Parts: sequence; C-alpha cells; structure tokens
Amino acid sequence: MSRLLEKVLVIVGPTSSGKTSLSIELARKFTGEVISADSRQVYKGMDLGTGKVTKKEMQGIKHYLLDVVSPISQFNAGKFVRMGEKAIKEIIKKRKLPIICGGTGFWIDALLYGLPKTVTADWKLRKKLDKLSAAELFNKLKKLWPERAKVIDPNNKRRLIRALELALNGKKTIMPHIRAAKYDILKIGVLRDKAELNKRIHDRLISRFKQGMIQEVANLHKKGVSWKRLDDFGLEYRFISRYLTGAIKDQKEMIQLLEIASNQYAKRQNTWFKRDKEIIWVNNPAKANSLVKKWLKI
Repeated sequence: MSRLLEKVLVIVGPTSSGKTSLSIELARKFTGEVISADSRQVYKGMDLGTGKVTKKEMQGIKHYLLDVVSPISQFNAGKFVRMGEKAIKEIIKKRKLPIICGGTGFWIDALLYGLPKTVTADWKLRKKLDKLSAAELFNKLKKLWPERAKVIDPNNKRRLIRALELALNGKKTIMPHIRAAKYDILKIGVLRDKAELNKRIHDRLISRFKQGMIQEVANLHKKGVSWKRLDDFGLEYRFISRYLTGAIKDQKEMIQLLEIASNQYAKRQNTWFKRDKEIIWVNNPAKANSLVKKWLKI
C-alpha cells in the first residue's frame, strides 16, 4: 500500500465554525470521503438538533458514521473507533482520501491514536456519586481534575461520574496523542474569532428553530426516547425537552439559555483542540487547500 493511501485528513473546530462545508469542499477537490466524528450525529432522527449535514449539502460526497443507531441505544467511543477504522479501510481500498470531520475531540483522538487505558466500572462508586447533583459533581471534578473540568459538559451527570471515577482511580489523561498515531495525519482547525463564532451559533440556532427543531424533539419523545435520555444529549435536546415538559416556561427564555450553553460548549471544544499543537488553524478554505496539496505532494 502506498504512503498516500495511509494518509488521513482531519478537520476540527467548534460548533457552527464551518468545518462540515470545508470537509466537503476538500473531499471534492482531493477525491475524499467524510467520516463524521460527532457524538450525537450517530443517532437516527437527531438531525436539526445536531446540525447534521443534509443529502443536498453532501454534494455527492459519501459520509460515514451518520444515523447508525437508535437514540434509545447507547453508543460510545469504543464503538466509534471500531466503525471508524472500518470506514477508513473502506475509503482507502477505493483509493480515496479519508477525511475525519467533527467536534467530538475525544472520539477523534481515540480513532487516531487508540483508546487510552482506562479502568473497569466501579459500580459502588458510581451509585454513591449518582446521589450528588450535577453541580456537586462538577465542583468535585474541578478540585480533583481541573484540566478535565475545562472540557466537560458540567450538566451531564453520566460523563461527570465517569470522569470522577477515572480521577479517583488514578487514570487522569486527556492527552492520547502522546501515543504513536496509526496514520499519516494532517489536522486542520477552522478558526473563527469569538464575535463571529457567536453570531454563527445564533444564526444557525434561529434557522433550525424555523425548520422545526422543537417538533423534532417532540417526535423523538413520541417514538419512545425518554425526557431524561433527551436531557442527557445536552444542548438543543436538553433545553427543548425542558421547555416541552414545562421546566422552562417561556420559549424565548429557552432559546436564550440554549444560545448561552452553545457558546459555552464552543469554548470547551476550543479548549480541547487548542491543547493539540499538531492542529494547523486556518480562517479560509484557500489556506486549507494549500496545506492539503503540500501534504499530499501534488
């Protein structure tokens, strides 16, 4: 197998930054196919809420790891790695360029470098931690593992409990790329200044509400996805669920809270990616195009 076929291009960035459109542009230019690395876009029926790329937007470029499981089921980094590795092999076999695109940094790192060594589930500890509120868990994590606290959803009890479980068992690591990479990788990050990114987040949220995002969440619940499960998905699904159940009374307030949470999420994503010095940040497609051409030696 030639060195070219072992190359993997990675496009990262915070929510609403434009990484999806860039990945499609580069796939068209360099004969590639896209592997989505988004922890919520793997679920069927979660389209508007996740900003999932549409068939029209794909422009004929094949995408992998979208709509692979029911939102009632659980999907984790281990499953993503197995399916992602299979997709990379399939793309390479077709003599095309695999392009990993997404904002779920841990999943991307796991696919590129392998899953970090971890600990088995400590159910006694989990049961004890589950009695605490998300705020209490987050405060405990900030003291025990401040680096992880900067990049975790402070309202997601499941992830907070798992992080505390790792911290308390001496397995604190979010730097998997200290291990050898499995591919010849070029990492490109989509750079936006804070004001521009916040505006893009706002505009995209308003657009998705107009397209029927509230109805999407209501439909998911009708199909058997519990309110708790929807809340666990965070962001759009959390705040719309709370609005539909009456926990948030006013729609305008719900949208404002969601926008604040989305901006905070983008900040956590940037914190995660900025620690990786291999990422080359670009603010226009022409720069990305130049980097890929040089990397591919064409």
